[in-house]
Amino acid sequence: MQIATFKVDVTCPIGHPLTAGWKDPAVGFADPLYAAGVILHGADKPVVLCAVDWCEISNRSHIMWRESLAAAAGTDADHVAVQTAHPHCSPWPDEDAQALVREHGVRDVMQTEFCHEALARVAQAVKAATARPEPFTHIACGRARIDQVASNRRVMGDDGKVKAVRWTATKDPEVRAAPEGLIDPYLKSISFWHDQRKLAAMHYYAVHNTSYDYDCVITSDFLGLARERRSADEPEVAHIFFNECAGNVTAGKYNDGDHANREIFTQRVYGGIVAAEANAERLPLDELNWHVEPVFLPPGAEMNEPDMMAILTDPEVQGKDRTKAAIKIAGLRRQDVPIPFGCLKIDKTACILHLPGESFVEYQLFAQDHSTADWVAVPSYGDCGPGYICLDKSYDEGGYEPIDSFVAPGVEGVMKDAIKKLME
Repeated sequence: MQIATFKVDVTCPIGHPLTAGWKDPAVGFADPLYAAGVILHGADKPVVLCAVDWCEISNRSHIMWRESLAAAAGTDADHVAVQTAHPHCSPWPDEDAQALVREHGVRDVMQTEFCHEALARVAQAVKAATARPEPFTHIACGRARIDQVASNRRVMGDDGKVKAVRWTATKDPEVRAAPEGLIDPYLKSISFWHDQRKLAAMHYYAVHNTSYDYDCVITSDFLGLARERRSADEPEVAHIFFNECAGNVTAGKYNDGDHANREIFTQRVYGGIVAAEANAERLPLDELNWHVEPVFLPPGAEMNEPDMMAILTDPEVQGKDRTKAAIKIAGLRRQDVPIPFGCLKIDKTACILHLPGESFVEYQLFAQDHSTADWVAVPSYGDCGPGYICLDKSYDEGGYEPIDSFVAPGVEGVMKDAIKKLME
């Protein structure tokens, strides 16, 4: 079995749209954005796992990423997983949505030339890395608890409805004081070794990766900053960070938006990485398998093209709502193309399940419960065309996520059926 690694600067220019035009364009630069990953040889075909410091990549753009990296690695698109880390002050490309907003005079979703050029550079790096793989003989899997970073966004009332929303930065002290709620408090790390030499390490944690975003300054935020801090410890090792199922998980309980909190969260996540690796036991390995389940998620009830076109073309409608309509139309127009759920299994020790959208943390916990592996990670933020992937009951409970979900009730059964097939 062999591994190759790649890392490319994909920092967008000042002036680039942030979060698909839902925010104002970037006005400054705090730290670089990277696309980093591994190419694994040992399954039936090469497997590419890529994490990108962008907010999201959706629909046609996500398909383009998988196809381009597949061609570069000499594999097929179903053997490529591309996940974003979800810092808000970063790009969110959607090729078809950009064509729609350009046609109808709405502010841009993306700078097409930059996004294409960035993807081309990542593909070039994948191709170069594929030509120089190294053997790996062992893996080491560890986990460590992180306290006072993640909290559930949905604060429930006694009536079973959402009574308050804990945003990325939550100003209301009463909302911050509510119980932490359902999260996965553990950061997971898996490293790849050639005998005694560590080659690469991948890290996983579920939280909205945004401490503050009102300044519109480009940043990888605290997950990216923690990864870079760990990379500085071991410059010869490729460190890669994947965000897990954080659709309903933010730092809101512990974050009032004070700028100092970015550094606090960075240090806590960095500490989790160090502890998880210290807790890891290095084991020899014999088998590497990749499984794919093609999935069709049901579009939201309001997702019909005539209604969305009416919003998109109405100059009286707020700009971000017109942009959102364009992304919904782009999603509708690819409904005949399934979203692949990819699952990497390493012996009976480790399992990594790649999910789309802003999946709720319940799907991560469900996957862990249904896996026979001792160590399970569930990166989300793959193809983000579906938006928030809630539970069926979430639509009746209210709150923010069902409003920005582009899929319908019934999605929970589809998600869980696919997860069970891949886990069991």
